[in-house]
Amino acid sequence: MNVKLLIDAIIRQTTVLIAHLATSAGLRAPLAHVANQVFLELVTELEGQGVGRKVIADMFGLALRSYQLKVRRLSASSTESNRSLWEAVLEFVQAEGLVTRAAVMSRFARDEESSVGGILHDLVESGLVFRSGRGHSTTYRAATEEEMGLTYAASPRHSAQAMAWVAIYRKGPLTHEALVQRFGMDEALANEALDALVADGRVSVEEHDGQRLYSSKVCVLPMGEPSGWEAAVFDHYQSMVAALCTKLRGGDTCSLPRDVVGGSTYSFDVWKGHPFEQEVYGLLKAQRGQVSALRTKVTEHNQRQGRPDEGVSKVIFYLGQNVIQDEERVGEEV
Repeated sequence: MNVKLLIDAIIRQTTVLIAHLATSAGLRAPLAHVANQVFLELVTELEGQGVGRKVIADMFGLALRSYQLKVRRLSASSTESNRSLWEAVLEFVQAEGLVTRAAVMSRFARDEESSVGGILHDLVESGLVFRSGRGHSTTYRAATEEEMGLTYAASPRHSAQAMAWVAIYRKGPLTHEALVQRFGMDEALANEALDALVADGRVSVEEHDGQRLYSSKVCVLPMGEPSGWEAAVFDHYQSMVAALCTKLRGGDTCSLPRDVVGGSTYSFDVWKGHPFEQEVYGLLKAQRGQVSALRTKVTEHNQRQGRPDEGVSKVIFYLGQNVIQDEERVGEEV
């Protein structure tokens, strides 16, 4: 098995996903921390698998002392909030209500004028800011939630609740500290999310050895709910990764008919008028209906009968589909 080739290919596809997420809905998420975050989380995961520090340092091509210094430096700065100039300019325009280009340039006089101008242009192009006038007399106004649409208007608080709910359901019981550290959630936002989840019964909390542990037996994200989009993407992605990791830990590098862990990918070439066109396009809908009905039956049974304290297996079934038109295949990421 050519592991290096596989790692390089996965990194490439992951960076494609991150790039799309960072610019989704017209936003420009800060990325300055990404390389450091990847390094630290790789280190944490490798240590968790029992790999020694000398070996980890060698895997990164570093001397042991250089490796230790890097880990210490990045760990010390990992709690700093990352804020880009793009975010700062947007927040300034939003706070001012109506602001001239000259005022924006004056506020960010320490930054390059070309950078600030480029950001203003990008904010206008992405629909987050409206512009009128010309030159330094140009005025800017931040778009309202109604003008930006539901994708922008989804509450950050509700999104945090959905993310926390999924994390607790999949990885719980979790402490508040584990939620903040493991999932990079803002501490204040995590507190608010946990309080809301406990208040409406989605998450339960109990004391154990002086720690508050949060857990959830059921997690259902309503279809079409804007605030659950991030959580749904995260849940789908982590379910896929968890299945692959389970497969690798078991030493399985091929699929067998009897497997209960893993996944398969199928492709269909269809066109307008193809006898199986509608059957192929309806595949996801049919599978969702079948899986949703089964989940409802299992959940209702578990609520009636109760769950045993031991021996419970969490079976995770994930599915998805994509349609690529012929004209989209030019420059397609593979």
